[in-house]
Amino acid sequence: MYGGKGGLGKTTFSAATAYYLAKKGYKVLVFSVDPQASLSDIFQRDIFGKGQVEIMPNLYAQEIDADRRIAEYQGEIRKKILDMYGLEKVPDEIEHYIQAAAAEPAMEESAIFDEVVDIVVSGDYDYYIYDLVPLGHALYYLSMASVYDQWIEKITKLREEMEEYAQMAAAIQRKGELEEDKILEELQYIRNRINKSSSILTDKVKTAFFFVLIPEEMILLDTRKAAGLFTKYQVPLSGYIVNRVIPEELANQNIPDYLRHRMEMQRKYLKEIHEEFGDEVLAEVPEFERDITGLPMIERMAEKMFGS
Repeated sequence: MYGGKGGLGKTTFSAATAYYLAKKGYKVLVFSVDPQASLSDIFQRDIFGKGQVEIMPNLYAQEIDADRRIAEYQGEIRKKILDMYGLEKVPDEIEHYIQAAAAEPAMEESAIFDEVVDIVVSGDYDYYIYDLVPLGHALYYLSMASVYDQWIEKITKLREEMEEYAQMAAAIQRKGELEEDKILEELQYIRNRINKSSSILTDKVKTAFFFVLIPEEMILLDTRKAAGLFTKYQVPLSGYIVNRVIPEELANQNIPDYLRHRMEMQRKYLKEIHEEFGDEVLAEVPEFERDITGLPMIERMAEKMFGS
């Protein structure tokens, strides 16, 4: 997983890592749940909402269409309501609620979280490269597993108590065994999925999280705070990558004062970054002369990150 504030290079590093691993013979999926993600731009392919698209041998990319996933999610909810209660039609008041809920941020986040779980637990690839949304949203996604688990635990316990009372009532009235509680079954299914995905995301052997930052004061402050929060959710922090470092060799050339001042500023914050994070700073990636788009530029970025 690559995380950091928006616009720092997370998507670029995700694409370059996927390219590097695919070239080494691994089957790789790089995917994003950010509606503003630019995997399509980087790979110069229209992949938005088209599922898992093959970019080159071993390398697949996916951008999730949140609106379509919400519509599918609503359809799944309707079907489960009909199945659970043996109805032919979803009651109007429930349908109104489902429609209204689609406009709530929680519905989008729940639908996308469910999609991420589907992707991660499928096991179809050797590597999954997760291009996370900007930090604030990423923390919310990562916290959802624990929030959902606590909520479902309470609801499950309530359903189990209700089932006990129902069985007692059935016994008193000499009725047959009750049908298995389909709602309880569904809650347990959701909980198992959440626990499985959460265990993958926090597995220090299988999962690595890399922070992307640039040598600027506000970015360093935000990264420092976010690192503490990610530790709270037990996400395995594997290191930091500093992006957009102006090459030091330019200092000996006749460059504008603006560029010289920026280099001085970067030296200051690079020193702070290395003092604070030490050996966890895995790479300094130089500022490129053009956008990273298309496989030749992605290959150049992969070489800067991992070597030839």
